[in-house]
Amino acid sequence: MKIALGCDHGGINLKEEIKKFLEENNYDYEDFGTYNNESVDYPDYGKKVALEVRDNDFDRGILVCGTGIGISLAANKVKGIRAAVVSDVFSAKMCRAHNNCQILSLGERVVGKGLALELVNAFLTTDFEGDRHKRRVDKLIEIEENNL
Repeated sequence: MKIALGCDHGGINLKEEIKKFLEENNYDYEDFGTYNNESVDYPDYGKKVALEVRDNDFDRGILVCGTGIGISLAANKVKGIRAAVVSDVFSAKMCRAHNNCQILSLGERVVGKGLALELVNAFLTTDFEGDRHKRRVDKLIEIEENNL
């Protein structure tokens, strides 16, 4: 599985911890920045990762900003992308199992390192269940097709 990573300055420290986790667990990843704590605009990084995932260069994406909200909003503006902000393990699993989300968004100022790594693990190890959930995801896609 190939993972695209991105963050703004508010998520740089957590992104570095996630990179260590990915390496320790033999995930292939690419870091799309930012690479230091100088102030940057989260939409730039949310868009970069979302485009990489949408274009099938990467299987999943992980984004981090201060709350996870802003960067997920940017990712969700890319047609075909479903990014979820989560702060509990159940939601990390369900955004995959029921919503087939391709991108996990985390808030460095919201979740600590330990919980964040649990969320990443849950997101990366949960598959989409399909079946009745596919019908619902298809309806999300239809809304997107008709309104973007």
